Amino acid sequence: MEQYDVVIIGAGASGLMCAATAGYRGRSVLVIEHTTKIGRKILMSGGGRCNFTNIHNSPANFLSANPHFCKSALSRYKAQDFIDLVDRHGVEYHEKTLGQLFCNESSKEILQVLLTECEWAGNELRTEVSVEGITVQESGYLLDTNSGQIKAESVVIATGGLSIPNGGATSFAYDIAEQFGLEILPRAAALVPFTLQPKDKELLKELSGVSHRIKTTIGKTSFTENMLFTHRGLSGPAILQISSYWQPGEEVEIDLFPEFDLLSWLKEQREARPKAELTTVMAQQMSKRMSQVLCQLFGLSGIMGNQSNKDLETITNAFKRWKVKPSGTEGYRTAEVTIGGIDTNEINQKTMEAKKAPGLYFIGECLDVTGHLGGHNFQWAWASGFAAGQVV
Repeated sequence: MEQYDVVIIGAGASGLMCAATAGYRGRSVLVIEHTTKIGRKILMSGGGRCNFTNIHNSPANFLSANPHFCKSALSRYKAQDFIDLVDRHGVEYHEKTLGQLFCNESSKEILQVLLTECEWAGNELRTEVSVEGITVQESGYLLDTNSGQIKAESVVIATGGLSIPNGGATSFAYDIAEQFGLEILPRAAALVPFTLQPKDKELLKELSGVSHRIKTTIGKTSFTENMLFTHRGLSGPAILQISSYWQPGEEVEIDLFPEFDLLSWLKEQREARPKAELTTVMAQQMSKRMSQVLCQLFGLSGIMGNQSNKDLETITNAFKRWKVKPSGTEGYRTAEVTIGGIDTNEINQKTMEAKKAPGLYFIGECLDVTGHLGGHNFQWAWASGFAAGQVV
């Protein structure tokens, strides 16, 4: 029977960070991954360039039933700490919008940083190792795997959530949490595109591939970024962001002209171009095709000279307060993360150890800590992995 100080189940962002951190402390660490590929989600992220952190990262960028839980880990491993690590390995990167940092070349560079750190820390990594059971021993845990039994003082679950099942996502973390009596909060796909009601979908499918800057709102929460029309519904950063706040049956309000006084502009156009069709005028602010489709959707038409002030207010409200009731989301298949998960009240916020199971740790996406789009979920992976790695 093999024996290690620490066995980390899951060779993704949080697991690899935890492994390197623990290894540098002199711990014997084995990382096991049930798929054939290490760091699959890292490689897929950011269009293959990995949005590895966000310089504006803070607890305010996370959703959780306990919004205070993430503060300890994030304060002890900040975005700048990971940036410093990337700098030490000579990876070149750039900032996109809203503090998002991406590799100049490839997400493979971030994975290589982690693998190099694990190698320097003396970690052992194995793929295609599935854990079939975990039992408590007198001093630690016994893991039954498809390649034999492994004993460890500490076990870290870093297998992620339910998002992107074809990338290897399973319910393993939740199953183990339940086995040890931990509470699991309701889970749902987050940072995910919306699907539309049949009537809206049929009309808007003509706009598939069109992107437009919008402000999207649910309640008091708003995001101003691009929206992308797809053949299934609505996507793009603004939609993915608000999807984390959406509940089935709710409406989403979309402002197609944030920070633009559409009403005043329409009044000016009425004076300047009284014989122009509304669709022609609106095509100055968006594509002709988009103007035609949306005017049809909103039931708007006529020449500008015939539009009363009340008509112009109606037009303005249609474009700036468009109410969309999604039929649903595209689900875990395309979701970037899982919202909900293991109740953080069950976990020590400083160490990530399960309060009911000493020596058992949960890190990363499986916990009820969900970041905004733009590198925040990776920062949670680094921070939670580091927190556990310091103590396992």
